[in-house]
Amino acid sequence: MTIARTAYDALAVALRTELEDCGLDARSTYDAVMRALAEDVPGEDVTSAATIPPDAVATADVVARADGVVAGLPVAELVFRYVAGVHVDIARRVADGDRVARGDVLLSVTGPTGLLLTAERTALNYLCHLSGVATTTARWVDAVSGTGARIRDSRKTIPGFRLMEKYAVRCGGGVNHRTSLSDEALIKDNHVLGAGGVVAAYFAVMARYPTLPIQVEVTTLDQLRELLEVGADQVLLDNMSTEQMAEAVRITNGRAILEASGGLSLDRAREVAETGVDFLAVGALTHSAPVLDIAMDLREG
Repeated sequence: MTIARTAYDALAVALRTELEDCGLDARSTYDAVMRALAEDVPGEDVTSAATIPPDAVATADVVARADGVVAGLPVAELVFRYVAGVHVDIARRVADGDRVARGDVLLSVTGPTGLLLTAERTALNYLCHLSGVATTTARWVDAVSGTGARIRDSRKTIPGFRLMEKYAVRCGGGVNHRTSLSDEALIKDNHVLGAGGVVAAYFAVMARYPTLPIQVEVTTLDQLRELLEVGADQVLLDNMSTEQMAEAVRITNGRAILEASGGLSLDRAREVAETGVDFLAVGALTHSAPVLDIAMDLREG
């Protein structure tokens, strides 16, 4: 059972625009799929080759086994098209960002039976993980609904998956923080120690990169006051109590964007949001999200 290994140019006709509209680079996503399949099928899919007639054609449904939010359908489709060819028939029943219930069909795929089975696990690995990130994000977003605070991700992502995971966060209703160390400056405790203080660190970054956004992490209200005095407009409140965050909001009085970080949990999310902070930084959206249970079922007959 030989993989069709569809060429990038042919796949790009079908999926490039959609992938890029999702904030994903089409070429790097294609290359990631190739690497994943090379890992899973370095030679032949021996089980499918032995059990499935080479001319067999079937339809398979990709089905949610739990309630959640979907993300990653274009990537899953890319896997099926790469393995089975651009002429495989794929019908999506839902869209990324949709909330689904257990038993809902997410997409249906018709093509060579053996190749559908070869593609199954890699397609589901992407879809289950990204939908898990979206579902986890949606739970946090629901928890702070109506407060004005927003849920923001971090760089705590699986290497090579960052753009996909950040896309999944957006599907779940969250917002993205920086994508890389080059996008904006985030001055953390070790930078503060190295520079000799929060204000010194802030001015050092501003002097070297005057057009970049700068966020500064503080652990005390005195550090916050120092930064506000010199015009800092983005401050990360690290591991502060709810009472301290409420006081930080009062002190700031709209002069800077405040983000809560550290020691946050879903059951505490609303309490923190009601202090008046603008964002909750939640690394767990990506580093600890459980997968959403999704399976592929061949139709009988």
